[in-house]
Amino acid sequence: MKGPVALVDCNNFYASCERVFNPNMEGVPIIVLSNNDGMIVARSNEAKALGIKMGEPLFKVADIVRKHSVKVFSSNYTLYGDLSHRVMMTLEQFSPNVEIYSIDEAFIDLSGFKYKDLDAYSREILATVKKWTGMPVSIGIADTKTLAKIANHRAKKDVRHKGVLNIAGVADVNEYLRETEVGDVWGVGRQYTKLLNARQIYDAYQLTQQNDKWIKKNMTVMGLRTVYELRGIPCVELEYMRPAKKSIVSSRSFGRTTASRKDIQESVAFFTTVASEKMRRQNSKATVLMVFLRTNPFKTTPQYHNGVQVRLPVPTDSTSEMISYAMKGVEQIFREGYQYHKVGVMLTGFVPKNHTQMSMFDNIDRARQDAVTKTVDRINMELGAGSIHYAATGVKREWKTKAERKSPRYTTNWKELPSVG
Repeated sequence: MKGPVALVDCNNFYASCERVFNPNMEGVPIIVLSNNDGMIVARSNEAKALGIKMGEPLFKVADIVRKHSVKVFSSNYTLYGDLSHRVMMTLEQFSPNVEIYSIDEAFIDLSGFKYKDLDAYSREILATVKKWTGMPVSIGIADTKTLAKIANHRAKKDVRHKGVLNIAGVADVNEYLRETEVGDVWGVGRQYTKLLNARQIYDAYQLTQQNDKWIKKNMTVMGLRTVYELRGIPCVELEYMRPAKKSIVSSRSFGRTTASRKDIQESVAFFTTVASEKMRRQNSKATVLMVFLRTNPFKTTPQYHNGVQVRLPVPTDSTSEMISYAMKGVEQIFREGYQYHKVGVMLTGFVPKNHTQMSMFDNIDRARQDAVTKTVDRINMELGAGSIHYAATGVKREWKTKAERKSPRYTTNWKELPSVG
């Protein structure tokens, strides 16, 4: 990758999503809760100013919420995912090379725009994303992805930049490096932060001044690449195609604890369905399925947790087949007399869909199974997720995650479309 790269990051993404169809909440403190409405996973700037911390349980800030009329929402991942898609589609109007890094971040290759005023171009991007999707973003431009992360952080935090900071081609970026704590550098985790602090390395500039051999020895080649990136030497290319995941986990805590075998079976079947759909989207088949369950470790009730690994005789992407094996797994680890709080399913041992080794002893009609799977996926894609589902996943699903404060799915559900009075 030669030339500047921009990092576009949505500001307070979950909270901003809640504002898109509720403009009267502009300036109002907002918090978004985790599954089961337990922990705080997102905050607007106004909520941050009130001292509300990320990861804090809702009950601990109940007084602040009441006193300052903080708006509280359950996570609405359907809405967030769709708005994210709209943001990314908008960004692709400005460059043919966009790497979707996360649900609220994307890198844009600007190497072909060297004759453009990148500051003005970035402000056009910022304004267009806001106009077309309602989402506020910040943009950092630099000669490497790691420096673009730093520029983006400054653009977001310092109002003087008005959402855009361009440090590409700047001869001396040390000012920005000195103001960046080493633990905030992209690629430097908690353990490396402890290591570096012990060596009296506290900011990004100090990190760039270290000996390459010491960095490689103590932080591996990946750490050395990070240092080179901080020095303005591109080492991390844009990834236009995301690599396939090596494993997929689908798991949630229940809205209430349950001792029912039926609830456990239904929930495991449901999570198997979710995981298998994700796996098919990356054109993989699984050779290993894992099922796990546990009680609530924070309760004084009797505790139990267990898991089982099931090796599939033939690689498969069939939901119905995987549900049957998952049910066998439940029978092995389920124990009566416990109040279960969480279950989950993991699929792993992936192989490419079109390059799977079959078994001469396999008696399943794979062509028919594949046709059924494709039909179910197509119906759910055209009519909405869950329009047709396997009976094993249940109907009422009384175990399902609690989400009492969820906003409507404004963009993906006909019954929840916003209305204009």
